[in-house]
Amino acid sequence: MKEGWTYKKLGEVATLYDSQRKPVTKKDRKNGIYPYYGASGIQDYVDNYIFDGRYLLVGEDGAKWGANDKTAFIVEGKIWVNNHAHIMTFDDSVKDRFVEYYLVGKDLNEYITGAVVPKLTQASLSKITIPIPPLAEQERIVAELDLLSSIIDKKKAQLKELNQLAQSIFYTMFGDPITNEKAWKVKKLGEVAKEKLSYGSGASAIQYNGEMRYIRITDIKDDGELNHDIVSPSIYDDKYLLNDGDILFARSGATVGKTFQYKSKYGKCIYAGYLIRLIPNKEIILPSYIFGYTKSPFYRSFVLKAQNAVAQPNINAKQYSELPIPLPPLPLQQEFASKVEAIERQKSLIQQSIVETQTLFDSRMDHWFG
Repeated sequence: MKEGWTYKKLGEVATLYDSQRKPVTKKDRKNGIYPYYGASGIQDYVDNYIFDGRYLLVGEDGAKWGANDKTAFIVEGKIWVNNHAHIMTFDDSVKDRFVEYYLVGKDLNEYITGAVVPKLTQASLSKITIPIPPLAEQERIVAELDLLSSIIDKKKAQLKELNQLAQSIFYTMFGDPITNEKAWKVKKLGEVAKEKLSYGSGASAIQYNGEMRYIRITDIKDDGELNHDIVSPSIYDDKYLLNDGDILFARSGATVGKTFQYKSKYGKCIYAGYLIRLIPNKEIILPSYIFGYTKSPFYRSFVLKAQNAVAQPNINAKQYSELPIPLPPLPLQQEFASKVEAIERQKSLIQQSIVETQTLFDSRMDHWFG
């Protein structure tokens, strides 16, 4: 216990409100201007509201959600909240941002109850013990954590801008793939591959063995990087080993069409069965060009048209092989690849800075709330 701090149950300093018990039907959403919140953050917009002010929201499953992927999130203004999110305000002894940071850093799983439908109830939420330092100290803690958070957010924004820059350079150098105004020769994806497009391994994922990484659809982030959930395959086969420059295409599920360019920096990797591999023929086409092409509206349009109209969206290897792709001169592709490499170096520096700042943030969170 820190000197000068008191400890109380959340229910002693917070007022928890009953949210609307009947969710707004889907047909009544997306028509209004007021945010409609549920357990996973903003779900849609409606034409009415039930709360107006400043509140702290916590999803009933205790999972991370909201604009900043947090367990708790401050909202302001006129909103509708369904019964899958808890909403609260606080008395004068505590700052809502201080409680937000505390809950963000706390594992709420121990407060989740229910055998059939596990959830974080109002009753269990009210029983969480929170620290309460003097108000001035709460403000200092919030200011310190806000500063570190803002640095991380700004660096993430820089990464997004660099990704947009790469796309801008692609269009400047190669034109719009939809109109192909530069009249490049057009090939099918299968025609620029070194061998037939192939499906990945059916191995199951096991704990990372320190040698071989197993890349699954869920490991590929929207920015084309891999997440930190590293696993290994239960069975290894050389034919699935990735080569520098191989392109992976997601073939099934909600992420169908997502792409990833493998680079040697990721170490030894094989790819999973719901991914399709293209080995580019680098004598006529470069991986950086193909990957940039898969970020174009033309490619997204192809994905929408190609996926089978069934419950589970799917694009098979044969369909991907039919993807039309303009083929600019190799020297121009090499110039583009050099520009992308320079951008990637900048991204790498920023990503390292984010890791270092996040480590400092986590350290300060542990100092105050651990």
